[in-house]
Amino acid sequence: MELAEEVLKLVLAMLVGGIIGAEREFRDKSAGFRTILLITVGSTLFTIISLDIGIETNPTRIAANIVTGIGFLGAGAILREGHRITGLTTAATIWLAAALGMGIGAGKFALVGFATILSMLVLVVFPIFENWLDRARETITYEISLPAQSPRRKTLLETFESCGVRIYHHREVKTGDILITTLRTIGREENHRKLREALLQDPEVIEIKY
Repeated sequence: MELAEEVLKLVLAMLVGGIIGAEREFRDKSAGFRTILLITVGSTLFTIISLDIGIETNPTRIAANIVTGIGFLGAGAILREGHRITGLTTAATIWLAAALGMGIGAGKFALVGFATILSMLVLVVFPIFENWLDRARETITYEISLPAQSPRRKTLLETFESCGVRIYHHREVKTGDILITTLRTIGREENHRKLREALLQDPEVIEIKY
């Protein structure tokens, strides 16, 4: 492979990685501009080297191991925060950047260009639709503390129902004179807001976490 063609591939990898990375940097993600750019360029370089020095029967040995290595890098971006898991989209973007880099290294320019357009569509346009879905059907876990002997315990679930919030998991734990009720719920954003206002104004509620 001529040097000029290899340099062109690396420049294209920088361009593609820069486009994807700029979107991640704009959203202030852990894997931002430089990280995504370096992953794309690195994958391209590994693929070029793999095709140059690979054995005839298995010319993609190095490229195949890129997938494994990127898997470990992506796993580091996934974090658990309470009841939520974050970083899945960032991990998937890292994986995608490596795939785009491998495609450039293999000379699949048209395919990579189309994949980049689709990727930006997913990263930029789809969140608007995703936010609409979240507002229409938001899942929240509430942890409510009441006095153990409070009569409010019997009517607490009715408050959720009257606000239009559905309960799909219910658990109670008594600690001393405090009854802690954990409720996993689903409902519209405005219904959750209405529910929180009702709970915050309830004199029987000692503490509420969500």
